[in-house]
Amino acid sequence: MTTAPRDIPVDQLTEAQAAEDLAALAEAIGNADIAYHQNDAPIMTDAEYDALRRRNTAIEARFPAMKRGDSPSDAPPGAEPAAGFAKSRHFTPMLSLDNAFAPDDFTEFSKSIRRFLKLPEDEVLRFVAEPKIDGLSVNLLYEDGRFVRGATRGDGTEGEDITRNLQTLDEVPRQLQAPFPSSIEIRGEVFMTKADFLTFRDEQQRLHEEREARRERGEKVGEAIRIPANPRNAAAGSLRQLDPAITARRPLKLFAYAQGVSSAPVAETHSEYLKTLEGWGFQVNPLSRLLPDEHAAEAFQAEMAAQRAGLAYDIDGVVYKLDRLDWQSRLGFVGRAPRWAIAWKFPAEQAMTVLQEIQIQVGRTGALTPRAVMQPVNVGGVMVQHATLHNEDEVARKDVRIGDTVILQRAGDVIPQIIGVVAEKRPANSRAFEFPTRCPACGSHAVRPDGEVVRRCTGGLICPAQTVERLKHFVGRNALDIEGLGEENIVALHEAGLVKSPADIFRLKDHAGTIRQWEGWGKGAKSSKKLDNLLAAIEDRRNPPLERFIFALGIRRIGAQNAKLLARHYHSFAHWRARMLAATTLGSEAREELGSIQGIGPAIAAELAEFFAEARNREALDDLAALAPPQDAEAVGGSDSPFAGKVVVFTGTLEQSSRDEAEAVADRLGAKVTKSVSKKTDFVIVGADAGSKAKKAAELGLRTLSEAEWREMAGL
Repeated sequence: MTTAPRDIPVDQLTEAQAAEDLAALAEAIGNADIAYHQNDAPIMTDAEYDALRRRNTAIEARFPAMKRGDSPSDAPPGAEPAAGFAKSRHFTPMLSLDNAFAPDDFTEFSKSIRRFLKLPEDEVLRFVAEPKIDGLSVNLLYEDGRFVRGATRGDGTEGEDITRNLQTLDEVPRQLQAPFPSSIEIRGEVFMTKADFLTFRDEQQRLHEEREARRERGEKVGEAIRIPANPRNAAAGSLRQLDPAITARRPLKLFAYAQGVSSAPVAETHSEYLKTLEGWGFQVNPLSRLLPDEHAAEAFQAEMAAQRAGLAYDIDGVVYKLDRLDWQSRLGFVGRAPRWAIAWKFPAEQAMTVLQEIQIQVGRTGALTPRAVMQPVNVGGVMVQHATLHNEDEVARKDVRIGDTVILQRAGDVIPQIIGVVAEKRPANSRAFEFPTRCPACGSHAVRPDGEVVRRCTGGLICPAQTVERLKHFVGRNALDIEGLGEENIVALHEAGLVKSPADIFRLKDHAGTIRQWEGWGKGAKSSKKLDNLLAAIEDRRNPPLERFIFALGIRRIGAQNAKLLARHYHSFAHWRARMLAATTLGSEAREELGSIQGIGPAIAAELAEFFAEARNREALDDLAALAPPQDAEAVGGSDSPFAGKVVVFTGTLEQSSRDEAEAVADRLGAKVTKSVSKKTDFVIVGADAGSKAKKAAELGLRTLSEAEWREMAGL
């Protein structure tokens, strides 16, 4: 689904408008991730997707307290691995990139590197520029120089094991040429050239026509022939064939471009690493270039834009990576993206189509969102059919009507949107759209409180749309990730009365006899196996990690990253529950502790307190925990880190690193970084000109460290 925002700039949004935008963005981005990474059938262009994420980030930056529990900025890119392949876990995550769309964006990116590393203004930043191939990202594992496993990106942490398919590619060396580390992950992009795609598409079209002719003659034919829309779809579909012999017949190529985990260093700079890859037998994009400084990026971007149409393969921008690997290591990652690389995207286009219908969708919070259903239109190689219209004010302001010819725009700094109506093409009998005052899912009144732009269903627990959306979130990618419980099965189980709450999912085995009577679930070996596989997948998630358990609850503003912070801070479910219950009392020590956790803050603390203050929520939580008790969280830094599990506060000005870098290091070492000093604080790192925090630490008799002592203990 494509999301179309109002024309209001982010800095002019009201809180109510921002909340609605964030809800629509989370839904649109989630749907796009599944369509692109799992189904190989994108529902929007890369420019549209990037713009969705960019607006989401901008709104969260302006309204940090309104960040949603299912925020896309907390989620890794991709989608859960598709059925049909074994899962393969990456040793280091395959994350995505933040985007730039203009010279000012790249300048700000360079400044952020200097701020984080505390570099002087005259320090030269060299970048490696690599054309951004529009293909399928893969992770190749080599042990003792031999290719042993290959996987898709998947959800960034776990992908599909496609080793046998990757072995059919000439560009994947079976054995590295010495010297090489004993173990290394090598990342690359599998793609299909434009010329090969056209030939392949024509062949698929021919096979499709032959199949249809045979079917019309009454002959028995196999599965439908899929005709890919663009080279990226063709490459992804070819690499995900269950039969490697089919993949072997497809004209696939690979460019290697990055490194995952490695048992030993292989280079000091990224440009040297690319040369090492070539020495090992990999193909590296010959257009990649080491730039002398950051100011050369704009000229290279223009050069690639001019060459884009004539290249043998599709690109949608250029990736710029800081050349020094030691600086990359220090910069690390934030959320879903590295601090040391950025994708500078090319601008996109406009298209014209007809608005056929305005549907009303109900989200898990009861918000009624109008969705435009349009005559499908090809925008940059992707068929676009849907766009979110946000709310009734937006529909009325733009006077968008069924039957109108509308203009769709997608550009780097604007989310794909209906930017206007072609008035001269409006049908003579058109009428203004009337927004419903009753929920289309349950018939309950839909009300719009004074001062808000969102109309919400008042049905609450009796509204099936809200219940189903909450259940879909619970089993989703970053939550419990239960394979086989997609939207269709969740709806079917809910309508049958078997799953009304998350805990009911873990009672499904008690209803196996009933479910086996359903069509498609019990007759035949394949149908019977479907239920067995689902029950096995549920059992596999009966003891989820605490962070996934917390995120799955769907508490407002608790995204995957915040859930991880809470899990690491409180360690066990019992301790977290007890402290959250204590934190319902405003001004309590537990509430102060919760609000001081770095990344949580008072607004999120208030949402947690509100959740635990509701008796029905506690009952549902305890019911679920009894059936699916979560695992205790582990400190990231490991038990050998002196900061693992310790509460750490930084105060004053640090001389050898920025505060951001120091806190990032502490986080990696397993520390619980908080903003305020309390009797539970283990270490206070005191920099120059420290103020009240240092004074309070002295009053409480806490252990303080100088910056030098901190760096020594941290192994810096």
